[in-house]
Amino acid sequence: MPIDWIMGLVGGVLIGTAAAIFLLVNGRIMGASGIIGGLVDGSGRSDWQERAAMIAGLFIVPGIAALAMGGSETNLTSNWAIIIAAGLLVGIGTRIANGCTSGHGVCGISRLSLRGIVATAFYIGAGGLTVVLFKHVLGVI
Repeated sequence: MPIDWIMGLVGGVLIGTAAAIFLLVNGRIMGASGIIGGLVDGSGRSDWQERAAMIAGLFIVPGIAALAMGGSETNLTSNWAIIIAAGLLVGIGTRIANGCTSGHGVCGISRLSLRGIVATAFYIGAGGLTVVLFKHVLGVI
């Protein structure tokens, strides 16, 4: 579909704009894992409404956009074991790295943070190796 790159560009601009607004208004980095983690471990009790609204927006806004555009297309596997394992590995990885791609990739790189740049390089590299291993070597996906 020729419009795919435009939708990716628009999505990137929206994420970057949201991260900038979040930083300017709150003085904090918009890292999804930190926002969710604060709800899970209880450290974000003081601003739980803001955190819950942010997480709700991560689900509601794409849902509205998909409905407005007549649905969405995905390449998600139907193998639940792979989906669960992938979710657990992403969660463990974000905990080990003290952040996720929204915190390190979007916010860290834009602030020229060496830690953010290095973490993002490792995320991208690990993702690429995972695809090669599971899709091309093991033929699982």
